[in-house]
Amino acid sequence: MSTAGTLTKSKTAICRLHYRDFAADVSLDSLNELFSALPLPCILGGNRAKADADGFSYWACEPKEVFEIETNCDEPFDRLQAALDKYNLEPPKDSSLPTGMFRGGWLGYFSYELGRYIERIPETAVDDIKMPLVRLGFYDKVICYGHKQKRFWVIALELDGDLESPDDKLDRMEDILKKARQITAPVIGEVCLEDINPSSLQCNMTRDYYLRTVEKIRRYIYDGLVYQVNFSQRFCCDYTAEPVELFHWQNRYNPSGYSAYLGSDDFAIVSASPEMFVTVIDDRISTKPIKGTRRRLPQTSDENIAINKNNFEELADSAKEQAELNMIIDLERNDLVRICEYGTRTVTQGRAIETYPTVFHAVATVGGKLRPGTTFCEILKAMFPGGSITGAPKISAMNIIDETEPTCRGVYTGSIGYISIDGSVCLNIAIRTVIIKAHKAYVQSGGGIVADSDPQAEYEETITKAMALLAGIKSVQRRAYE
Repeated sequence: MSTAGTLTKSKTAICRLHYRDFAADVSLDSLNELFSALPLPCILGGNRAKADADGFSYWACEPKEVFEIETNCDEPFDRLQAALDKYNLEPPKDSSLPTGMFRGGWLGYFSYELGRYIERIPETAVDDIKMPLVRLGFYDKVICYGHKQKRFWVIALELDGDLESPDDKLDRMEDILKKARQITAPVIGEVCLEDINPSSLQCNMTRDYYLRTVEKIRRYIYDGLVYQVNFSQRFCCDYTAEPVELFHWQNRYNPSGYSAYLGSDDFAIVSASPEMFVTVIDDRISTKPIKGTRRRLPQTSDENIAINKNNFEELADSAKEQAELNMIIDLERNDLVRICEYGTRTVTQGRAIETYPTVFHAVATVGGKLRPGTTFCEILKAMFPGGSITGAPKISAMNIIDETEPTCRGVYTGSIGYISIDGSVCLNIAIRTVIIKAHKAYVQSGGGIVADSDPQAEYEETITKAMALLAGIKSVQRRAYE
């Protein structure tokens, strides 16, 4: 069943939660491979980096319903909230499921352009990829793996009138786990990052345009129109391999805590995002912006180790990067004031440098206690899109992004994740994300432009961020060709 954002009054469906848990020796790569071939798959995580993020990976397919909002639709948030309100969870009599675990519900993405329906932003950028503004599936069968518990859960939601019993749903998920033991995911070779030449790829702007635009943004900053703007460029190349092969490559060589794989009949999304946008557990909300990036080389030589040490220390000591993150922390605190109880907003983790396979990132965490009765759409209206990928002030930065970036961002810098039937939420910021459609792969990367930004250094930072994705594309393309 698919709905294209139709605003209709519908009877609320009451869902009852059923689950089983057990230890099982199943390869996550094999599960990724198996689910990618099932109808409308959605995978969150599926790699070892999840252990240090929210701690859980999820696999789902065959949604009971698909909800889409197309661009230029009326009242998207009313339509979205009506869809989310369609299913409610009957409070379980007892549950040993870990706190914060997805219990079934909505999985999918929100495009960056949804922000136009929150603030009045011009629409001059060209939408050349043409994907839905929002696409969510309601999944009533899920496999979950707890990385810290080292256990699997199979979860099913029982709805009145179901043709499939809860036990049948759970058995089907267990059968998939058993099949996963019998298959082996392909091993895709690594590609040296130095072999990647972004200048040989199609791009939505020239290098000269990028450099001139950074100078233009700096003039806007000097004129007092804005403090920081996240400016990005997009690369495009041919892609004929299976999309899941790129997901395998990223999970092996560039595992990320908020990675995702979404499949459909006409496109696929492969996200290697390290950034959490919003997590809601009970009445607590948190966001974890990233601002500041340095390249990290493979630890294969003394020279590389020394370069990495220098890059780590340079990022840690950079006054410019500290100022960038502080601006975004303030922005996120201001966003949270709209939905949090007075006096509960706090920086729960100050600036810290985190290490990833190909980069170092500077991060911080901001959180608060939600006001009673706050809806998911109220959270989106207060916080979307994330400040780390717009700039500050947010509205001014978004206006400049629309003016200077020639094409719509789409899923890039939007969000991917879940809205659970019990009200918990976990969404990433869709950076390090590849859109695959019509045998083309789209890779976009950007960085925060401030008053003292060096245009060439900013350009090179966008290349650094794109390299791991481009390397993965080259590797799986080479394998497909061979």
